[in-house]
Amino acid sequence: MNIQEAKQRLRGSIAPIVTPFQKDHSIDFEAFRKLIHWHIASGTHAISVTGTTGEPSSLTVEERVDVMKEAHKAINGRVPFVPGTGSTNHQETLYLTKKAQEIGADAALVIVPYYNKPSQHALYKHFKAVADSVDLPIIVYNIPGRTATNLHVSTLAKLSQDCNNIIGVKESNKDFEHINRVLLNCGRDFLLYSGIELLCYPMLAIGGAGHISATANVVPDKVAEIYDAWVEGDVQRAQDLHYDLMPLNDVLFKDTNPAPLKAALGMMGKINPDLRLPMDLPTGTLQDEIRSVLANYVEIADGIGLK
Repeated sequence: MNIQEAKQRLRGSIAPIVTPFQKDHSIDFEAFRKLIHWHIASGTHAISVTGTTGEPSSLTVEERVDVMKEAHKAINGRVPFVPGTGSTNHQETLYLTKKAQEIGADAALVIVPYYNKPSQHALYKHFKAVADSVDLPIIVYNIPGRTATNLHVSTLAKLSQDCNNIIGVKESNKDFEHINRVLLNCGRDFLLYSGIELLCYPMLAIGGAGHISATANVVPDKVAEIYDAWVEGDVQRAQDLHYDLMPLNDVLFKDTNPAPLKAALGMMGKINPDLRLPMDLPTGTLQDEIRSVLANYVEIADGIGLK
């Protein structure tokens, strides 16, 4: 996919799929493939894996490559494929992004390095080196609540000017003023995605390209429909969905993502809801709350009980 084609096709709901594990904590590729097929059938516009929701910090580098390969195979060209290839380690990020290109990804989602808190100057050098290392569209992922570093608009604007293949940003940033200035400074054709559930609809109103929403794991059809309704001009429908989903969005973030999501998917019978330590399922009290809210949106599988 070339740059112009990517800018046209990488729009809508890009679902960040969880990485399901079996009871022994090995990756459950059968459940993973089923999730991908379900998403595509439900109207998801593109698939992402090994982003925050995919627990990349709990996977080895080899496992991340295996997940990308399996996802690409399961998608089989039906929708665009945008794996997360970022890491706190620069060389690891370069390796994974090159692997994504080799596998056949349509773009790569590259997170601001977490834990080490690089300066804006260092972030520029990091992302430029990644972009220069591949012939692949790059979507930068800014999530200061998880990385402890906010990518400044000025840094992103310089990257977008200097790197033709840096075509967009996923902003998991509650500062809506910052988000508005992204399009002002990077250009209105720069692809801006919401990574915060309550901003999926508002971001479309300012010219956003779509959303990469964890909630899509549970109700992929409704999250995709927010975008579809908007582009069809049915603003009222998009707004109604925004408010209808708010209770679900709220409960799915009462513990660290993707713990509540995996609990919900377990209740739906979609996956074995295990996480690898240091992550774990929510407390029993929160699981009860998730179940109560979830029942308003989806069918809960009979006999599913979580620990």
